Amino acid sequence: MKIEAPKVHPAQALEQAAPRTGVRFHRRSLLWFLGLFFFLLASAVVSAGLGEIRIPPLDVLRAAGGAGLADHVLVVQSLRLPRIAISVLVGASLAVAGAILQGVVRNPLAAPDVVGISGGASLAAAAFLTLIPGAYSIQLLPVAAMIGAVLVSSIVYLLAWKRGVQTFRLVLIGIGVAMLMNALTTFMIMMAPSTYTAGAAYLWLTGTVYGTSWTNVVTLLPWTVFFLLLAAGHVRHLNAQLLGDELAAGIGSAVQRGRISLLLISVGLAGSAISMAGPIGFVGLLAPHMARRLVGSLSGRLLPVAGVIGALIVLIADTVARTVFLPHDIPAGILTSGIGAPFFVYLLYRTRKSR
Repeated sequence: MKIEAPKVHPAQALEQAAPRTGVRFHRRSLLWFLGLFFFLLASAVVSAGLGEIRIPPLDVLRAAGGAGLADHVLVVQSLRLPRIAISVLVGASLAVAGAILQGVVRNPLAAPDVVGISGGASLAAAAFLTLIPGAYSIQLLPVAAMIGAVLVSSIVYLLAWKRGVQTFRLVLIGIGVAMLMNALTTFMIMMAPSTYTAGAAYLWLTGTVYGTSWTNVVTLLPWTVFFLLLAAGHVRHLNAQLLGDELAAGIGSAVQRGRISLLLISVGLAGSAISMAGPIGFVGLLAPHMARRLVGSLSGRLLPVAGVIGALIVLIADTVARTVFLPHDIPAGILTSGIGAPFFVYLLYRTRKSR
């Protein structure tokens, strides 16, 4: 499989980037989106029925509506559905964040894990959890994570800038900064005031939705919806970015302002997701590439499909992690990293060969 930087035909990108009225749908993209969406719903039902207590799909649907056996209602509504909901929200957020980054930077290696967003969000969230436990509030954790993500990703972007952002320069600086952030995050956890807090933070750093409640879902949902709507409103700006700075400016796009807005949206999506589930690795790298193979690089087609694929990746990874290794509950981030890391090396090799 040939891996390339996000590319579109200039005529297509011009058409999609130029202002117009009315709503137009691409039939193939719509079919892929609907097919993947219904597969996601079916996967959620199957996931809710798997575990130490097996529940048939029809009983899962009854339990979700409050009917059926009391044990089934308790397991489905209180334990499994919140975990499924968080998996979907986190996966969609990370995937769309990665797709935006790859489009803005025009770099197939760009992802929240690589450019410092995950490291900055993790450091800020760990500091929030360990240094001010008395003032800890789950509603404030996404804000802390987003602030850290903005600061660190800005540093990476500035360090990588040299008459533009070069592919390998961004990747190498991002990896170096990410390692530094991981070290600082570990130091923060070591300084935790209690063993319980440190243990919870270590578990969170592996990338897990274990112990998720409806409180987590209610906290994350508004952030996810808000930033996804912003991303939808910036589709034309993202398509313009794919054309390159000169051509984008030639069609009237505010290149730098649009780029900063898109980067902030990506940071907001990734930071809020990481605050709830930890740094689940490589979802933002895998999902956009998979979606691009299905529907192409135009953002109006790519972002919705990438979001559903990202939700599927995290949901399936968490389902496998909590059911295959019983009685152990393995963090989903271990599985996504096990798949994503070799794919990242492959992308790095292909990109190096094409230079």
